[in-house]
Amino acid sequence: MSSYSLGQMSEANALQTLVNGDEIFPSMLQAIGAARSTIDLETYIYWSGAVGYEFAQALAAKARQGVEVRVLVDWVGSLPFDPDLIHIMTGAGVRFQRYRPIHWYTLDRVNNRTHRKLLIVDGRVAFTGGVGIADKWRGDARNPDEWRDTHYRIEGTAVPAFQAAFAENWLETTGETLQGQKFYPPPEPAGSLGAQLILSSQPNGSENMELMMLAAIAAAKDHLRIGMAYFVPDDIALQQILDARKRGVSVDVIVPNALTDGPLVRKGSRYFWGDLLRAGVRIYEFQPIIPSC
Repeated sequence: MSSYSLGQMSEANALQTLVNGDEIFPSMLQAIGAARSTIDLETYIYWSGAVGYEFAQALAAKARQGVEVRVLVDWVGSLPFDPDLIHIMTGAGVRFQRYRPIHWYTLDRVNNRTHRKLLIVDGRVAFTGGVGIADKWRGDARNPDEWRDTHYRIEGTAVPAFQAAFAENWLETTGETLQGQKFYPPPEPAGSLGAQLILSSQPNGSENMELMMLAAIAAAKDHLRIGMAYFVPDDIALQQILDARKRGVSVDVIVPNALTDGPLVRKGSRYFWGDLLRAGVRIYEFQPIIPSC
């Protein structure tokens, strides 16, 4: 796997799975509050609202304490952004940047965005997953207004790779190279988990990511579990899943129900379900947990 992607394996990591905003945002804010030297935040989505305000205030508070705080948001993903949030941060000393602004001479590359969701604190704690900084992710997926998503808190020898991922896009945006022990302290073991970070940057990133997923599917021996917001496999991925079933691998797929922000994607996904269902793949649609009275 490391040879496929050039992403090296690291041992001795600890990972905590965080489900939905009720778990994710407090954990991220706690890490920000505990920062002593550096905070690096990169996200595709940073929207106005209560969550955006809370993060802006938390980041500004740390900057006033002397912590180096850098925030990199995608120019497209952060369009619904109240300028007051930027002023809260920059007024306190936060270095705030937008990734790849759109110009007339970049229209042919308009889709070359950063979809990374990264938070690295003191070079020792990293967060990544599917959640943006927006009120849509608040709550616990109990109703259509609370989005279902997963995030991860990582400690251990894999964290420098997350820091390097942020540094790559920060360098492109600002010309500043992040180096030294405040960003890359000596790695310390934190658990027993092996981990590998795979970067999906243009122009070859999506191909690298697809290759890694196909390699993982091809290696499945007993059980393959796929959970995706947008499940539209191409011919190769579809064949890999069907081949896994022929090997006797149990395959479970979970996708959104009609409460999705991509209804056309859902229709496209269903086009492939016939072959999968006939092969014995079990497909489930996520249902919000509606609390009883």
